[in-house]
Amino acid sequence: MGRAPIDRGRIRGAWEGRISGCQLGKPVELLSMRQGHDALLGYLREADALPLRDYVPLLENTLVDWTGRRSCRGQLTRSEPDDDINYSVLALMLLEQHGLELSTEDVARAWLRLLPAGVTFTAERAAYRKLLERAHEAFAFGAPPGFDLAECADNECSEWIGAQIRTDLYGWVCPGRPGLAADLARRDAALSHTGDGIHGAAFVAALGAAIPAASSFAEAVELATGEVPEGSAAAEAIVLGSSLVGKPDAVERLHARYEGLSPVHTVNNLAVVVWSLLSGAEDYSEAVGEAVAAGWDTDCNGATVGGLWGLSGQPIPLHWTAPWQGRVAVMLAGVGELALDDLIDRTVSVAERIAR
Repeated sequence: MGRAPIDRGRIRGAWEGRISGCQLGKPVELLSMRQGHDALLGYLREADALPLRDYVPLLENTLVDWTGRRSCRGQLTRSEPDDDINYSVLALMLLEQHGLELSTEDVARAWLRLLPAGVTFTAERAAYRKLLERAHEAFAFGAPPGFDLAECADNECSEWIGAQIRTDLYGWVCPGRPGLAADLARRDAALSHTGDGIHGAAFVAALGAAIPAASSFAEAVELATGEVPEGSAAAEAIVLGSSLVGKPDAVERLHARYEGLSPVHTVNNLAVVVWSLLSGAEDYSEAVGEAVAAGWDTDCNGATVGGLWGLSGQPIPLHWTAPWQGRVAVMLAGVGELALDDLIDRTVSVAERIAR
């Protein structure tokens, strides 16, 4: 695969698609993870929102009301802060500073400087805790003998979804270069993840890089799969998600296959991402709507599918982008709220720098 041109329209679509998909899944995230898929579908049925093709309606005095009201239909005035978007902006800032020289240690330093510990979860929080334990000696005075950042990834959540949601932007800025995108993703993911946690991150980044140079999402998935070890659970998830396109019982089969797995594991959510992206290849609303309605980590899957879909160059429907008015709120030190157009300009600049 050769390099693809840097296309501002595709990068705009990636940001618009990722942010909109994240806001779609955000109100029902805790409902899905705490009460399960049946509860999620029950809420959407009661709200007359199936099939899901627009933002989630608000039913008052529900878990959705208490935890996600501001991201519901009719309530959105900006993209509300979410860790998925935090990490996209942080990846942009890392590349602005380090470019292709980015290292896992650079990611660690950026976390300590810019990422509040209170907005990290699962593997990221475990890695952060280890960083804080060793930060004084390791980063103030230089890493002493015996300190290895790999210690941070030695945690029970290291194959969960956290790294997979951090690495989309590495693909956006490497059009036609999935290997490079996957390599950047692995450097980031290695701080907190191992095994399939890293493989999922590398695949998503590689897929984002492959889409602008491929003739279809299906071809891009095939190309990106080359960055995932054969026989891994992540590779199996990609194959399963692809095989279920067009199957009326796809979601039921996904839940049966991964019954008992954490709702925030990498592989079950990766299978949803592949299935919903391919299923809605020509319809953004279908792609993100089915990703969220499938359950598990709804905001993460909506964001990942939305960003990947946006890279196709097809326009994101206005009813998704208009409500948040180009306003992107994040929880990074000293940042607060960003303008969409500024994020696009900065991402294009990074892509041009990497392409030199």
